[in-house]
Amino acid sequence: MPESLPPTRPRFPGSGLAKGLAVTLRTMTKKTVTEQYPDVQPDLPPRTRGVIGLFEENCTVCMLCARECPDWCIYIDSHKETVPPAAPGGRERSRNVLDRFAIDFSLCMYCGICIEVCPFDALFWSPEFEYAETDIRDLTHERDKLREWMWTVPAPPALDPGAEEPKEIAAARKTAEKLAAAAAAAAEAEATERGEPAEPTDPPGGAS
Repeated sequence: MPESLPPTRPRFPGSGLAKGLAVTLRTMTKKTVTEQYPDVQPDLPPRTRGVIGLFEENCTVCMLCARECPDWCIYIDSHKETVPPAAPGGRERSRNVLDRFAIDFSLCMYCGICIEVCPFDALFWSPEFEYAETDIRDLTHERDKLREWMWTVPAPPALDPGAEEPKEIAAARKTAEKLAAAAAAAAEAEATERGEPAEPTDPPGGAS
């Protein structure tokens, strides 16, 4: 035998309309909250995708961001510069010098691919959003404007207490400790030659 369906409750005429009016009445009795923009800036989430800031010192003109951009809205110009050898007898080397870095935000779809693929952390998301223009041609912003937006990038969140120390910080700390130890050894050796007692030096992290 086929299974019998559970009994359904009888529906009264106009019950759907009554439910809709009940929702309307509940909404009408709630206190309204109005954002006082632009007098009061909105509290944006830390991962807001507003505009893209450029940290020019980290850019090596590898062109990876421009090649991976699906909208082709990143324009980069550069030239090569010869760098003299660091030591006598060394070889000269060439490096790329950034001449232009511009983003056309009228084409950008804020996908974030350019930020993800940058291997040198030169591009960052900024929560800045007040950059509307009356002319679409003014939405192409050059590197000076992108550099200004860099200072509005929020600081990264703190690491968990049990997280490992970043490799860059660990390497820098070990290098500082080696340099401090070498300087202390040189000072001790110089004091020994002079016949003077060596002055104690504090460790790089401060006295414990």
